Amino acid sequence: MSRETTARRGARARQATAGGRGRGWLRHHRAMALDSARRLLRHPVGSLLTMLAIAIALVLPAGLWLALDGARLLDAELDRSASLTVYLEERVDAVEAGRIEQALAARPGVAETRLISAAEGMAEFQRALGLEEALARLPDNPLPASVVLRPADPEPAAVQALAGELAAVAGVDEVRLDLAWLERLRHLAELGRRVGLGLAALFGLGVLLVVGNTIRLAVENRRQEIEVVTLIGATHAFVRRPFLYSGAWYGLGGGLLAWGLLTLGSDWLAAPIAALAASYGASFQLPALGAAGSATLLGCSTLLGWLGAWIAVSRHLAQIRPR
Repeated sequence: MSRETTARRGARARQATAGGRGRGWLRHHRAMALDSARRLLRHPVGSLLTMLAIAIALVLPAGLWLALDGARLLDAELDRSASLTVYLEERVDAVEAGRIEQALAARPGVAETRLISAAEGMAEFQRALGLEEALARLPDNPLPASVVLRPADPEPAAVQALAGELAAVAGVDEVRLDLAWLERLRHLAELGRRVGLGLAALFGLGVLLVVGNTIRLAVENRRQEIEVVTLIGATHAFVRRPFLYSGAWYGLGGGLLAWGLLTLGSDWLAAPIAALAASYGASFQLPALGAAGSATLLGCSTLLGWLGAWIAVSRHLAQIRPR
């Protein structure tokens, strides 16, 4: 038998051995995942309570994040509705007002313009106040023509710079803008985001503690079994594997319960929130989790469960010595 033939047979034997080890590794993972799920189902009440505790810890930061996402969409809508009002001088007639409006629309920082004549302004003012008869008795119309324009860049600094440029245009008497309420809304949104991140970190730590304590009790209950398998040569990875799957199952179950609670809560609050927004003349709805949000919630909950189990098992395996 040649050396080349022997080398090929040795290579095939090594590949077969490696393939057998890989299949055995996958079979053991599948067996441990199923065995962990069966152990949880043998104690449905305790498992459900643990998952419910995880779900409650996840609902508050996830719900706050959804509310902030809705506020972000509302902020974008308000940015699109941000406008400047350019009041023209009283001496400007209708023809010149049209030319000024065209000149303003041609400027690079202006996205949209709308000319409001003095008569149209008075009519809107009368409708807003409900004093049509009283204002109709005025001898002259005191309101000037105006141009309402929407800036291309809604950032406060850019809008203020644009207002300064428009104030220098011939025929313009005053430029009126009010961005204070937009600034307050953005500051509140930023505060909410930071509070949401802080709550997510705190409640994530709570999930780790819940899962870690549950897995710690499971390790103590199987202490003799762990000592026996360690005595016959089992590695820490082998011993740790079923507990990691238990933690992942706890996390996944808690994530599913949190998803259900968030869905029910959104449906329950949808009508009052829509009615409140309608009373202010706006349309606002709580955003749904969606496919990406649901996958993120379930992935984070499963990962937190797995991590909590890994921390608890690793800490206790270091203390267990076969006798």
